[in-house]
Amino acid sequence: MYMSMTRLGTYLFPDSAQSGGAASSSQAAGRERPDGSDPLPRVVIIGGGFGGLYAARSLKRAPVRVILIDRRNFHLFQPLLYQVATGGLSPANIAAPLRSILRRQKNAIVLMGEMVDLDPLKRRVILRDSEVDYDFLIIASGSQTGYFGHDEWQRLAPGLKTIEDATRIRGRLLSAFEAAERDPDPAHVAALLTFVIVGGGPTGVELAGAVAEIANHTLKHDFRRINPADARILLVERSERILESYPPDLAKAAERSLARLGVTVRTRTSIVAIAPGEIAVESDGRTERIPAETVLWAAGVTASPLGRVLHERTGAQLARGGKVVVNPDLTIPGHPEILVIGDLAHVEQNSKSLPGVAPVAMQQGRYAARLIRNRLRGRPTPPFVYHDRGSMATIGRAAAVADLTWVRFSGFVAWLIWLFVHLMYLVQFANRLLVLLQWAYNYFTRNRPARLITEISHSERESEAAADHPPVPRPPEV
Repeated sequence: MYMSMTRLGTYLFPDSAQSGGAASSSQAAGRERPDGSDPLPRVVIIGGGFGGLYAARSLKRAPVRVILIDRRNFHLFQPLLYQVATGGLSPANIAAPLRSILRRQKNAIVLMGEMVDLDPLKRRVILRDSEVDYDFLIIASGSQTGYFGHDEWQRLAPGLKTIEDATRIRGRLLSAFEAAERDPDPAHVAALLTFVIVGGGPTGVELAGAVAEIANHTLKHDFRRINPADARILLVERSERILESYPPDLAKAAERSLARLGVTVRTRTSIVAIAPGEIAVESDGRTERIPAETVLWAAGVTASPLGRVLHERTGAQLARGGKVVVNPDLTIPGHPEILVIGDLAHVEQNSKSLPGVAPVAMQQGRYAARLIRNRLRGRPTPPFVYHDRGSMATIGRAAAVADLTWVRFSGFVAWLIWLFVHLMYLVQFANRLLVLLQWAYNYFTRNRPARLITEISHSERESEAAADHPPVPRPPEV
């Protein structure tokens, strides 16, 4: 039986005396609970990604109760998802249980649940199976893969936002080589060994480089009938160049690195249609159909569906992609107790919208925690300002580009910087050590030991369904 909202509050924080001396300075800021539970201000955080986790940890010494709610029980380091998708790392290397991360933070509790609605008048979050009231609400629910109005492409061209996406892509990549080894038709083998990555941003560039390394090196001696190096890898981008947010010289360096790996970059090329075994693209007014069994989507994202909930319940405006337009202090107009951060927030700085990248979410998480602490002390907080410390993308083994705003690198030096930064941002030390050892092994052997096909193929799924639900015998014709 699910607990009601009132019983859930009592269950979570039954004894305010445990809060210590810090409670007395801020109890007035907390609402009176009808169930007599802890009167400390309650900060509910939706989402355990970079923004939500950094907000929770930044409130460690604040006189508040932190409730972190996420649909998953783990924090995922999304920048390395492509390494899982290409067999370089296992899912456990880039994920850490939220309860483990926050186990020493006594004022925090983790709940596994999904927010589906909001009651801003009662200051209550509606979960799928229960309700939780709040004094401050931080929504950091992130984004999801966007297909520019063509959601029917999702089944044929998976994106890369979750662990399931990564293992699904890994299965498709490796299954293509396995199917080509068995196929007697040269034309179909060519289609099986054609990989199209849609989107020339950092994710697309990193995916294309990793797929090329798999074909040219990792699988080089694993097959007898086919040569994996015959694979055709296309990176399709509708803009003038790849890595459009990077300086032109770094984008050119990245394109040269991809060319050395055998990746064909197609810029000023739009996707017209995606069908089983085929993709249609348009370039210079001409449409071309490319036989390809594997299409991977890295072209864009759209905001979390909670943006629509906030729009309907609070009147918040939505920007392009479903992002929520927030005040300079990241609050929703008319609701100073609700903050929106990360990929869901539309924030403009220097007449440009801030990108949906991890550093933005981290800084916004810290800022949200500081704003709440200052509110409790009666102090003002200046508007949020994002400090851009640069961006980077890796293309392959010992090849990357890095724009640190004050200096730019490409090649091996940029790759070393990329390795160091990504290791330091991994949440747990054990993950850093495992990833470092795995990368060292991959570097010297060119092997990717996590190349496992764990998803059931379509044909196997159909066979299982037929076994579970055998056809009803037809009556004899009279």
